[in-house]
Amino acid sequence: MEYNFSYEQAMNYIHSIGWRGSRLGLERTKELLFMMGNPEKKLKFIHVAGTNGKGSVCAMLSSVLTEAGYKTGRYTSPYIERFNERICIDGEPISDDELAVLTGYVAEFAEKMSDHPTEFELITAVGFEYFKRKNCEIVILEVGLGGELDSTNVIDSPIAAVITALGLDHTTELGDSIEMIAAAKAGIIKPGTSVVYYGSEKAADDVIAAKCKKVDAKLKTPDYSQIKLITSDERGLVINYKNYKHITIPLMGEYQQKNAAIVLEVIDIFTEKGYALSETAIRDGIAKTLWPARFEKLHKNPTLIFDGGHNPQGVKAAIGSLNLHFPGKKAVLVVGIMRDKNVDGVLSLLAPYADKLFAVTPDNPRSLDSHELCKMATEHGINAVNSGSVKEGIDAAIGYACDTKIILAIGSLYMYSEVKKALAK
Repeated sequence: MEYNFSYEQAMNYIHSIGWRGSRLGLERTKELLFMMGNPEKKLKFIHVAGTNGKGSVCAMLSSVLTEAGYKTGRYTSPYIERFNERICIDGEPISDDELAVLTGYVAEFAEKMSDHPTEFELITAVGFEYFKRKNCEIVILEVGLGGELDSTNVIDSPIAAVITALGLDHTTELGDSIEMIAAAKAGIIKPGTSVVYYGSEKAADDVIAAKCKKVDAKLKTPDYSQIKLITSDERGLVINYKNYKHITIPLMGEYQQKNAAIVLEVIDIFTEKGYALSETAIRDGIAKTLWPARFEKLHKNPTLIFDGGHNPQGVKAAIGSLNLHFPGKKAVLVVGIMRDKNVDGVLSLLAPYADKLFAVTPDNPRSLDSHELCKMATEHGINAVNSGSVKEGIDAAIGYACDTKIILAIGSLYMYSEVKKALAK
């Protein structure tokens, strides 16, 4: 059967299979891609896993490679404002028409399977087919969940495998210890590939090192002692790293220094493997990086920062950025979070930095109700108010902050578009 979808029909089809949830395992994806002629085997990849920092690293890498003249695909999740953002070439999201056509194409094969693919598996196949048809020279491929059993892990050995900062998140699916999390992420390490690993703590480091040794993969870890912060302001950061001098990172956030170091290590692997990357392309590519919702300034007078930190490690990073860019200041918090997250862990970290907290319920079925969030925040000693919707929380926070206080909206990427809409009004 041929599926001639409109964009709206394609979106309805993609989301209609969402109820099947996230089921780890590669068999459905392999079967679907085999039926499609294995488009992924005609592509070269940088595969990126980790708990925090994946998106920023993917954005910087794709910007550098595009600047160097390579046709560069990027597959990421979740999207920030529009679904199409998940599949990009040279920074441009897939068009509505192309997404509709390709979803219809993949649906023909998916509907023939006795065990239908999940939403993520379906859109992964759409991405591979799109990048193949557009003759992408390199694809920056972000893992959806975990690594070993994530549907992106059907690819052969990539040019480089990247593992960013690790932390306890998605513990139901991946395990409740840092060793188990590391083992899941290490699943993307394939024979003979080059690996750049953030470095976390000894227990995780040992797991990653053991996997690299087992499959004869070359392991590199950035030397963060060689990062020198030159300047930091609301335009971003300027750093030196090893032989790279005065690298401009147009993203606020203390943690972007380490993300940039990871990117520069991956770039070194690229050049070692014979890819042409001029210093100008590297410098300009990083300087042109666009990546919203990560300690992003959305409003002035009062200053309002949005950060997608949704787990304790992400919140620690946001607090580090708050201390770097606004030293000695507490923040007016607008917090909305998914109920399956470590809410107590997030609140305990935020408590010392909270001037006042406005609890909100993001428009997502997984959201923790703002009334319950407010109650939990109060139990952590935070002066908290139940605001209900994101718009009501933003309005109340701006009214309270006047022009003198910093507002930090944090807790979930799903709030981002709602915050922007509230500010626009």
